[in-house]
Amino acid sequence: MTQQRMLSGIKPTGDMHIGNYFGALKQWVDMQDDYDTFIFIPDYHALISVQDKEKMERLIMDVAINLLAIGLDPEKVTLYKQSDVPCHTEACWIFNCLTTMPQLMRGHAFKDNEAKNKDVSVGLFDYPVLQAADIVLYDAQLVPVGEDQRQHIEMTREIVRKFNNTFGDTFIEPQAVIKEEVGTIIGSDGQKMSKSYGNTLPVFASETETEKYIKSVPMDSKDISEVKNPDEYPLYSIAKLFCNEAQDTELRAMFEQGGVGYGDIKKHVTSLINDYLRPMRARRTELENDLDLVKNILKKGAEKASNIANAKMKEVREKVGFEIK
Repeated sequence: MTQQRMLSGIKPTGDMHIGNYFGALKQWVDMQDDYDTFIFIPDYHALISVQDKEKMERLIMDVAINLLAIGLDPEKVTLYKQSDVPCHTEACWIFNCLTTMPQLMRGHAFKDNEAKNKDVSVGLFDYPVLQAADIVLYDAQLVPVGEDQRQHIEMTREIVRKFNNTFGDTFIEPQAVIKEEVGTIIGSDGQKMSKSYGNTLPVFASETETEKYIKSVPMDSKDISEVKNPDEYPLYSIAKLFCNEAQDTELRAMFEQGGVGYGDIKKHVTSLINDYLRPMRARRTELENDLDLVKNILKKGAEKASNIANAKMKEVREKVGFEIK
């Protein structure tokens, strides 16, 4: 039986943190054996905020290395750069001609920036349309994303319906895949983990940096002997992401039974996190020392992705009337 196709991406805009990993990236690793998996690096999207050549090049390589280090297997996954497939921007323009301003004005990113009286670039405003092109050129049925991207996938579905109703059935309406049991990943301050809040824990931080981060998580003034509800603490919300069932039971008991100080709990949590991330961090070091391997993986992925996207764009051009017989 033909595998369903799964597609997703992560912008090259800085350190990969555990919110990224547990919110979406771990799903990719878990799904790669069972789905025809396409993962891309959306560097066109990154250009909205990264407008420095050397920085862009570094961030692209960083995210490629990171994706391979967390466990994506290039023998199972098509990994490529968005800009290596020019059809993305061609499809975006066609979709722009079918998308209304009010649709895009509902976008979270646009509304958030407008509320803060920030200048909004056309690229940021149009972000959901290019994202739609990123997805539908590959007939991807499933798009694993974090909760914050749910709206964008629904906008993609709206764009697909408009195109199909206008020009005939061409694109698949993708489904968002969101791990409900993870939900919003909490940062050290109890807010959603986000670079903008400065509360993130990078996946590839050193073990010492991880220890420092966990030490910074605020607790309360309850006595060591008091029984505590772990679900009320950001520390537990972070730690449980790294726990199997037995580890979670042990950690909850440290809160619920009393008699264990916050310092000891934080040492335990630090150990859990570093044990979990240590193999990924070691793999990243290996890849940093073999950049030609990473570049070749991206090149091979772009070739496969381009073949699929070019075929789909040929169909699109014919349906909108660009291919004159």
